[in-house]
Amino acid sequence: MPKYLLIGGYTADGAKGLLKDGGSKRRQAAQEVVGSTGGTLESIYWAFGEDDFYVIADFPDHAAASAASLKVGSSGAIRIRTVVLLTAEDLDAAKELSPTYRPPGT
Repeated sequence: MPKYLLIGGYTADGAKGLLKDGGSKRRQAAQEVVGSTGGTLESIYWAFGEDDFYVIADFPDHAAASAASLKVGSSGAIRIRTVVLLTAEDLDAAKELSPTYRPPGT
């Protein structure tokens, strides 16, 4: 399954909910939303700074990852962005391709 990094931050209301629920309940909520799309939560970490949390999850496909991200983001409690993660084998396959490209102005 493709692997994704979800990076997010809490709104004021989301931070209030985190303070009320704690980390364990938020991890359970993350497992539920990922699992409901057929995915698996690998890890979730909270952090200081611009981003409040990092989630690594496997989803069956881009549609499943998008559905989870849209559902979570539409709550208004967090802002979220999703990054597709590539394996070494993905890069090996990419190096074998020969795309054509013309730079601007040439």
